[in-house]
Amino acid sequence: MNQDRLRFDLADLADEVTPVDLRDRALRTSRRLGVQRAVVTSAAALVVLAAATGTALAIRPNGQAPAPAGPSVTSTAPPVDSSPTPSVGPSRTPSGSPSGSPSTVTGGGPAGPPVGRIVYGPAPGNEDTATAYLWSFEPGSEPARMAKLPRGAAVTNAAVSPDGRRVAWVDADSALRVADVDGDNARKLTPGGHQLVEGDCWTPTWSPDSRRLTISAVLRTEPTPVWEKAVLDLTTGAYTRIADVTGCHPVWSADGKVLAYADGEGRVAVNRPDGSAEKLIPGVGVRGARPSFDIASISPDGSRLALRLRGPDEPSGDVARELDANAVIDTRTGREIELPLGGRTLRQAWFSGDGTLVARVDAGNHKALVLIGADGRKISEIREPSALGDQQILQVVD
Repeated sequence: MNQDRLRFDLADLADEVTPVDLRDRALRTSRRLGVQRAVVTSAAALVVLAAATGTALAIRPNGQAPAPAGPSVTSTAPPVDSSPTPSVGPSRTPSGSPSGSPSTVTGGGPAGPPVGRIVYGPAPGNEDTATAYLWSFEPGSEPARMAKLPRGAAVTNAAVSPDGRRVAWVDADSALRVADVDGDNARKLTPGGHQLVEGDCWTPTWSPDSRRLTISAVLRTEPTPVWEKAVLDLTTGAYTRIADVTGCHPVWSADGKVLAYADGEGRVAVNRPDGSAEKLIPGVGVRGARPSFDIASISPDGSRLALRLRGPDEPSGDVARELDANAVIDTRTGREIELPLGGRTLRQAWFSGDGTLVARVDAGNHKALVLIGADGRKISEIREPSALGDQQILQVVD
């Protein structure tokens, strides 16, 4: 699939849909077509949409300016700041939860504490609704409806803070927004004075203390797009540029020392949060073996990583975030870690700040949540409510 064909497809798509869901539809279409992500760089997401006009712009892999897929658009770029020196309780719950009460199952595992509170968001799909809800679930209670977000953002970039109190997302106008997880106190942010933030590749990621976000600010849109990765302190407003790194979908370890991300060519890297010590994980994406473009979660000390490893003939997909995982690997050796799942298929894996892992698995006609200790042993298991079957985990709250 070449870029010209992609632009033509997006142009046809733009004629058929309204601006409110154009971005989401384009991302879904791009995923179905299996557009290769091997050319993704730190300064380019595969698709940029001018949501205000409904015009689709496709980023060329060679870093050239975006080529219009419809009528030409003139953008006003935000001012470029001088580069700074690099440096290193739940809200109230609205009514309206879906039906489906959870029930505890033994699964043959030892007795132990149940899975804690989990926040879900919509999974990628073919729904045409413009908005979607986040859901909070705790064993022993029904899922509770939380914030309502634009569907495209909820699927591709919404990030819930480790303490479960706030959610950050990038909307269709490339604006960074933060709100309480129930939707209250929503506000638009301009990190470093920049009005635009990239929301498909280097998506917002919370620090372990739930105070800071890694983001990619748009310095200018014309004649060639320029992005800058930075850390934004939501308490003080401090904006700190980090070293140039090439990659997408960062995750931040609970000890605050490791940032991991996919490099866009099938490899996965671990780094310091300031971007100063990148190291590629052995055996992932080397000579095309076990490539990965999507990582979901990292252990508190950065030693293990939950991600999706792809087969040699499996399409790479597009640049949009995927939070499903089929493996947990050792970041030092690249070796896959065996999990006590009883032969069931792993769908998602999410590390908590205490080192436990929540594994979401297929269990017949439903899904189950298996809690695994830092020592690799199964602690407990519960049946996931069927109402959450078409959702994906966005955070396991510490």
